[in-house]
Amino acid sequence: MEVGFIGLGNVGGKLAGSLLRNGVRLTVRDLDRDAAKPLLDAGARWSESPAAMMQAADAVITCLPSPAASATVLEAEDGLLATLAPGKIWMEMSTTDEAEVRRLGEKVRALGGEPADCPVSGGCHRADTGNISIFAGCERATFERIFPLLAAMGRRILHTGALGSASILKVITNYLATANLVSCCEALVAAKATGLDLNTTYEAIRISSGNSFVHETESQVILNGSRDISFTMELVSKDIGLFQAVADRTGVPLEVSPLLVEIFKDGERRYGGREWSPNIIRRLEDAAGLSIVAPGFPPRIVDDEPEETGYEIIPAGRS
Repeated sequence: MEVGFIGLGNVGGKLAGSLLRNGVRLTVRDLDRDAAKPLLDAGARWSESPAAMMQAADAVITCLPSPAASATVLEAEDGLLATLAPGKIWMEMSTTDEAEVRRLGEKVRALGGEPADCPVSGGCHRADTGNISIFAGCERATFERIFPLLAAMGRRILHTGALGSASILKVITNYLATANLVSCCEALVAAKATGLDLNTTYEAIRISSGNSFVHETESQVILNGSRDISFTMELVSKDIGLFQAVADRTGVPLEVSPLLVEIFKDGERRYGGREWSPNIIRRLEDAAGLSIVAPGFPPRIVDDEPEETGYEIIPAGRS
């Protein structure tokens, strides 16, 4: 299968690298050609436009920073839709709005193509090693066609149902991670204010019922002081805003979500949208006059698990 990949940022570049490492014939494109250099050096080819890429490929993957960016890549004069033909596949791996992915998916279907939304979860460190989790919203026949590609990029692969279902689940999980990040920040600052040792506090949380994936990753880079999780405040704001939009459309009166939206808007105002998202703790550090750092923690998280061939997760109650 000939595959194209558009969007070689913090996540996309790593996913494309996994495809290439696993022998997939790959063509790439990004607004910043320098972002493609490691992949081109490793054997990927360059495409001059999305239209040219789709014309030559069986499947094209997009991994872009916003729904608007994806719409441009598909609908521009030289976009993917210009050369999309029956049987070709569009795989949307961006974190996006489910209503928008369905709108674009209908355009793909109208041309005889097959759309799938395939967002990832688990952090950039797992995207780098091919151990990230992937949700896939699409027809079952499409899922079976693209499964070898998903298994080359990720470890745990979940078919979530119809197009758009994966995007809803992705923003739900990002909302949960954001809520956990903010609560970890509050816990660490409160612990410091009482005089507790932060190394001991980290371990106490890690071995307790309060532990989480976010604590074991983001709390470490918070305590190191780098706050580098390769994910920015503006991206968090986008994702939790998408989650809030899902709730608004369905009439669910959320209470915590609007507060998280405001916390990150405030963080962006204070520190800039490009600030690393774990540095949301600075709001509390500044207010309390405390510095939440401790020795012995890494500046960034590295996945130390060996790469494993991807496999499908079957939900409980399904045969």
